[in-house]
Amino acid sequence: MASTDTPAKDDLAGLEAGLDALDSVQVSRTPLRTTLTRKVLPPVTAVALVLAVWQLLVWAGAAPDYKLPSPGAVWAEVETAWLQGTLLDYIWTSVSRGLLGFLLALAIGTPLGLLVARVGFVRAAIGPILSGLQSLPSVAWVPPAVIWLGLNDSMMYAVILLGAVPSIANGLVAGIDQIPPLFLRAGRTLGATGLREAWHIVLPGALPGYLAGLKQGWAFSWRSLMAAEIIASSPDLGVGLGQLLENGRNNASMSQVFLAIFLILLVGIAIDLLIFSPLERRVLRGRGLLAKG
Repeated sequence: MASTDTPAKDDLAGLEAGLDALDSVQVSRTPLRTTLTRKVLPPVTAVALVLAVWQLLVWAGAAPDYKLPSPGAVWAEVETAWLQGTLLDYIWTSVSRGLLGFLLALAIGTPLGLLVARVGFVRAAIGPILSGLQSLPSVAWVPPAVIWLGLNDSMMYAVILLGAVPSIANGLVAGIDQIPPLFLRAGRTLGATGLREAWHIVLPGALPGYLAGLKQGWAFSWRSLMAAEIIASSPDLGVGLGQLLENGRNNASMSQVFLAIFLILLVGIAIDLLIFSPLERRVLRGRGLLAKG
């Protein structure tokens, strides 16, 4: 009998030792050189390649100058806007509107998503409407928003909300639908009901889908704002990036058009790198899906 128990005890001891070894693994900090090589060098190389191909097309005369300006001409537009003190104004006008509109959409879309996901009648009533609104192009809301609210910031925020709220709500609904029922039952057993269940069980469990909805909601917010700024023009609204793009078209200045496009793209990339990518890494790391380093 003792000979039978000994291998089992040895196996259990080996398993415990293996688990202890996993817990005691020291995660070393990624060297700066490795970080630069893996995360900085690839995008810098891609940008340099695009600029090189662009300049080669200009030298080859692929299109007239008024259709395809050189990188130097676009950089001259950057220098002019900087010296005039308008470059940061263009960016801040749009970014401040976009972020405030996104926060408003977050405050509306989150409780709406919880309500749709947890109440069957509400899901049957407005779930298809949210999906339809999400597929509707944001630019379609600009004309009625101008007629209803006029040429002001309220019109801008209305267009942003109509574009972003459905994405945020649907992302949260999708995340909640993927929560294992066992988690919900365990939470109720421990006394988590109502708002406690939503805060401690539902939202943490739905976080991956919710975060995906937030990223998509920001993308819709930014696109909706650009559409509104391009179509709606007024001195009271100031000049944002969308209006800068429209001014370039009106002035037949492709260098200004390219400048506006690059700034719009730059803001989108910056928001993703500074806000959403760190949040995504933190969520994945908290679930053991991403190694610390």
